[in-house]
Parts: sequence; structure tokens; C-alpha cells
Amino acid sequence: GQSSKATPTGAVAQFAASGKKTAKKDMGGMAMTYGYVYVASIGMGANKQQTLKAIVEAEAYDGPSLILAYSPCISHGIKKGMGKSQEETKLAVECGYWPLYRFNPQLKDEGKNPFILECKEPNGKLQEFLSGEVRYATLQKAFPEESKRLTVELEKQYRERYAALKRMADLEYAAPEVEAKDVAAPAVEGDPVCTISDTAEHGGADEPCDDGRAGVKPDA
Repeated sequence: GQSSKATPTGAVAQFAASGKKTAKKDMGGMAMTYGYVYVASIGMGANKQQTLKAIVEAEAYDGPSLILAYSPCISHGIKKGMGKSQEETKLAVECGYWPLYRFNPQLKDEGKNPFILECKEPNGKLQEFLSGEVRYATLQKAFPEESKRLTVELEKQYRERYAALKRMADLEYAAPEVEAKDVAAPAVEGDPVCTISDTAEHGGADEPCDDGRAGVKPDA
């Protein structure tokens, strides 16, 4: 396929023959910043229970929902064959290539952290995982030094991502208590009462308003 913002660092694609140099965009993280979007990152081959739970919650959520599912395809060039796609998904999660999590805004109303991380720390086998896919193995053959550099960069990105997700999951969350305060009602068209008659800008209670209303107080 063609290189895009969704292409991971180091992957070989059209317009990125020597490996993509920049990081993949974090679509899940972007969606979570809205605060009212249900977001889940799933991988059926790694955790079927989490996959089912996320789909059920997303369907029941009263609002927009986004599910990011790891989906091996023929363009990845899985050396074991597409018949091993579920196993490939499991390996992707275990090495930190693909995280599992759920972000449910409804949990905030219960005073709970809306973010739940559901995968373990990367097992250090990212290089082994990448070598099993042609889109990365091609770079190892054609540009071995660049492949090593980008692999190190990719592993750094994913370890930093996991650390950030872990911090989010460990946060103690409490719904903020907000009290409604009395706010003066704004003047509306046709209202004979001037709402700024007591201010210096008005010029005095007996002075007429610019819009023609008399400078009288509400309790006058």
C-alpha cells in the first residue's frame, strides 16, 4: 500500500521505499482528547474477551464510538501465511507493537478512571516480530543499517507509548464537584430595566441609556 500517516515507522510502502521515517499517528489518543468518544484498541487473537467486551460497550454507548482493531492483511506479507493472522495479532500485542485498551467516558460519572489498559509491558521481541513480515524484512535486506536505526526508533516509540498509557491507567480519578452559581440574567430586547445603572460607565441612575431605556433599578 501507499505510505500515509497511519504507516508505522520503518515500514516499507509506496513512497517510502527505504522505510517510513516518521511516527504513526495516534488515532486512538486523538479521539480520547474529545472526552465524550468511546475508544477501544483491540486484537482478537490476543484477547477475545477484551474484544467482545469492547464491541458490546461501544454498541451500547450513547454517543460516538471508535474501535481500532489489529487486522493483518496480505500487504503486511506475513511469512507464516494469512492462516496465522490470529497468532500474528497475539505476537503484535505481546511485543508492544499493538496496545489493548478501552476508554469509556461513562465511567467518569461513577468517579472511575475512564481509561483501562489491558496489555502487559512489551516483552522485548519487537525485532523478531518485525522480521516475520515482508514490509519490514524487505528493509532489512535492502538497507540493513537504516533498518537497524529505524527499528531502534520504533522500539523507543512503543516503549514510550506504553509508559504513557500506563500512567493514564494508574491515575486516581474522582469526578469534580461543581456548584452552580447565581449569574445575573442578561438584558433582553424590550427589557425596560437597565442592568448597569449602578456602574461608573452608566453615568448615573438618572441618565438615560444609550438604547433609550430609563436608568432605573430593578427594585425601584
